[in-house]
Amino acid sequence: MHAIASLLNRYQAILIMLVSLLMAVVFGLIATTANVIAVSLVMALFVGAFLLTRTAWIIWLVLFLGLLIVGPVPLYNSSLDPKAGWPVQILCFFLMFVALFKVVTNAETPKNTPAYIWLMLGFFIFAVLNSMINWHSPVEFFGGIKRYFQMWGLLFALCWLDFDGRYINRWRVFFIIVALVQLPFCLYELIVWVPIRDAVRGYIPGLVPVDIIGGTFGSVPYGGGASGEMATFLVIVMAFLLSRKMQKVLSVRWLILLMPGVLAPLFVGETKAVIVMFPLMFLVLYRRDLLAKPHYAVVALIVGTLLTLGMGYAYLLVTEMTFDKLFADTVSYNLEEKGYGNNFLNRTTALTFWASHQGWHDPISLVFGNGLGSAHEKTGGHIDIHYPRYGIGLTAASTLLWDTGVFGCGLVVTIFSLAWHTAGRLYQESIEPTVRADAAAIQAALALFVFHIFYRLDLLETVSYQIVFTSVMGYLAWLYRRHTALTARSVA
Repeated sequence: MHAIASLLNRYQAILIMLVSLLMAVVFGLIATTANVIAVSLVMALFVGAFLLTRTAWIIWLVLFLGLLIVGPVPLYNSSLDPKAGWPVQILCFFLMFVALFKVVTNAETPKNTPAYIWLMLGFFIFAVLNSMINWHSPVEFFGGIKRYFQMWGLLFALCWLDFDGRYINRWRVFFIIVALVQLPFCLYELIVWVPIRDAVRGYIPGLVPVDIIGGTFGSVPYGGGASGEMATFLVIVMAFLLSRKMQKVLSVRWLILLMPGVLAPLFVGETKAVIVMFPLMFLVLYRRDLLAKPHYAVVALIVGTLLTLGMGYAYLLVTEMTFDKLFADTVSYNLEEKGYGNNFLNRTTALTFWASHQGWHDPISLVFGNGLGSAHEKTGGHIDIHYPRYGIGLTAASTLLWDTGVFGCGLVVTIFSLAWHTAGRLYQESIEPTVRADAAAIQAALALFVFHIFYRLDLLETVSYQIVFTSVMGYLAWLYRRHTALTARSVA
C-alpha cells in the first residue's frame, strides 16, 4: 500500500495534467457543437464545482436564474422549454449534496432541525426507493426524481448551511424585487403576445390568448402560461407585507408604496384562481384578530373582498366573458363531469377516477403508488399511456396518488401539518415582531400551497414555483433553528 501511494504521489502531477487535457478536449468538442443546452450544462457543472464552498453564491444564481430567466426564455426560443431549467436544477442538486454531506459529517448540524424537514427527507428517500421497486425505465425513474426534487436542495441548504441574517435579509428583498418585476413582464406579454395568439387561435384548438400572461414564472408562445403560479407567489408576498404591517414592522407608507406593484399583475391576466386564493390568505392571516380585534379584522376582510371582486371583474373584462358563463364553465370543468382543456378528466374527476381505477384490486399500488413519473403525461408515464388524453396527472394531488399512493400522500399531508405547527409555535414563543409576522405569513403560504396541490401540477415540476415553495419551507426551518438556538442560549 505504501508503494502504491508513493507511486501515485510521484505521478500525481502527470495524472492531473492528463485528466485536465482530456476534459479540455471533451468540453472543447461540446463547445464546437454550439448546442446551447449542452454548453449550459457544462457551465453549470463548472460553476457548481467552483462554488461548492460558496453556497450563498449558488443560492443567488438559483434564485436569479430560476425566478427571472428560466420562465421567459421559451418565449424567445420555445425549443428550450423545459431545457432552460437544467443548469438551475444541477446547481440545486449541488446544494442538496453539500447540505446532506454536512449533516452526515457534522454532529452539530442536525440539532434543532424541525420535524417536517426530517419528514421531507424521509419522503425523498421513500419516493426514490419506491420508484426503484416499481422500476419501469431509466427515463421515467430519473425524470421523476428530477421533476419532484429539482429545487429541494434550496430547502435543505437554508435549513442546514447556517446562513447569517444578512444573507436572509438580502434574499427577502430580492423576492420583493421579483414581485415588482412581474408587472412589466405581464404588460409585455399582454401587449406583444396576446394579439399574436389571438390572431392564430383559430388554428390551435383550445388556445386562450391571455393564458400566456405568467410574468417571469413561465410562458410558452402557443401553449399556456404560469399565471396561477405567479398569482400564488404574489398573494404570498402580499401576506408577508400585511403580516409585517400587523406586527408594526412595516410602515403604512411602505405598504401603500409596495402594494400596487405587487397586486397589479393580478388584474392583468388569466388569474381566476386568485378569487379563491386571496380570500383564503386573508382568512388565515386575520383569523386570530377575528376574536381579539373584530373591528380591525372585519375592515381588513372587507378590503380583501373588494380587491377580490375587482380582480374577478378584471378577469371578465380581459376574457370578454359574462359572469353567468364564467360561473357555469368553472363549475362544469372543476366540480362536474366536463373535462379540463383537452382532457377527459377535470380536477375533481381526476381524483375519483384514481379511486375507481386504482382501487382495492391492487392494494400495493393503492398504498404505495406506481413510482415517480408513472402518471406524467408529457413524458408518457407507464400508467398514463393506458389512459391517453384522460389527464390522470392533471393536478399534484392526483399525480401524488398515482405515483406514491395513499402512504406518500399521507406523508405530504403530515409534512404540511408539521410545518403549520412549527410556524404556529414560532408565532407563540418568539418575542421578535419580525419572526412573529413571518411565521403568520408562512401559515398563510402553507394554506395556499395546499390549495395549489388540488389546482395545478406545478408543485411537482415547475422550477419557478418550486423555488417559491422550497424557499418558504427552508426559511421557516432557518427561523425555527435560529429561535431554538437563541432560546437555549438565553436559558443557559
